[in-house]
Amino acid sequence: MSQSPEESKRTRALVIVSTIFFMWGFLTCLNDILIPHLKSVFSLTYTESALIQFTFFGAYFIMSLPAGSVVSKIGYKNSISAGLFVAAIGTLLFLPAARAESYPLFLFALFVLASGITLLQVAANPYVVLLGSEETSSSRLNLAQALNSLGTTVAPKIGGLFILSGVVMSADQLAALSMSEQVAYKTQQAQSVQGPYAVLTVILLLLSIGMYLLRLPNLKEEKQGEVKGTATFKDAFKHSNLVLGVIALFLYVGAEVAIGSFLINFMSQSDILNVSESVAAGYVPLYWGGALVGRFAGSLLMRKLNAAKMLGVAAAVATVLVACAVMATGPAAAWTLLAVGLFNSIMFPTIFSLGIRGLGFVTEKGSSLLIMAIVGGAVIPLIQGVIADRMGLQHAFLLPMICYVFISFYGFKEGRRVSGVD
Repeated sequence: MSQSPEESKRTRALVIVSTIFFMWGFLTCLNDILIPHLKSVFSLTYTESALIQFTFFGAYFIMSLPAGSVVSKIGYKNSISAGLFVAAIGTLLFLPAARAESYPLFLFALFVLASGITLLQVAANPYVVLLGSEETSSSRLNLAQALNSLGTTVAPKIGGLFILSGVVMSADQLAALSMSEQVAYKTQQAQSVQGPYAVLTVILLLLSIGMYLLRLPNLKEEKQGEVKGTATFKDAFKHSNLVLGVIALFLYVGAEVAIGSFLINFMSQSDILNVSESVAAGYVPLYWGGALVGRFAGSLLMRKLNAAKMLGVAAAVATVLVACAVMATGPAAAWTLLAVGLFNSIMFPTIFSLGIRGLGFVTEKGSSLLIMAIVGGAVIPLIQGVIADRMGLQHAFLLPMICYVFISFYGFKEGRRVSGVD
């Protein structure tokens, strides 16, 4: 059965925007490589290295409301183009940061980069949801997020190849070098990020220009008939599915990022796999690759099954897997933690679509609040870093386990509501 011109236009828009999901997944997951890399370069503690994620995801909290205002003014499509441009400025700033060998400047570059990605998130997620019926929104967003997972899967491999390709020295090994050797080592390690981020700058600029020039539905004009101009955050908070969704998304992003952030350090421990950090980086794509497989599978399953109940089951399984990783040692601990990625897969798009379900004219406000909740990726890893410095890295994974317990509760609660039980 052939599509109408309008349906064809929306399908083309979905395909194009889904490729941009790949790009921001790639950029976000490169942080998992930067953490052990800059930890070595600047001799950081776990808490100090967690500032990378704190800065990156903190930008979501600070910039989501301004991003929501931008979307209201210029529409979804143009906001995606603007987000790509801001992200390009952020990647460009990595070059002077590497030259100056300045950790604060690296953090500033990450903040700018994350500000661009925040605008992308605020615009692109609801844009995909609105490109079709509400009933299939979870399936559609899972499909787009699968491309995001593809980006997170290949980023650690490419980042590990170009950024962690050299020998990463421990603090003790570094201290054994002469002062001139330490300076030379740190300079070489800091500057190894320049090439990859220069290439990313060019790609982001090209995508920004291309998105601006493409003739896609902007959707801003299509909503003018609604009373969206009078929408307030108070209106948004009247929806319990949104309020609980914000909490669930905060905890989900925090748990996912915390696991990914410390995965290389965890795997390289002597009682886990006892491998170098560059070898451990080779396992990280399996964590994100699980999310890739799960999102494609989830997109198909959600056409027939209750998306919210699937979320509840996935989070319950993730809880058990993290608990096993905390209690076990050796390969068993490593593989159970890696397996969490498969069950993370459907969580973000499902929580997001459940959170904005039925919001109507306050959808943009709800979207901004949900994107603000991504600040969990700043807070949870930082807390986990503090716990790791005091109690050991393995026990610190109890924190993401607790996060999954609440997500499971949210999934089953919304599953009953959508089914008309509540």
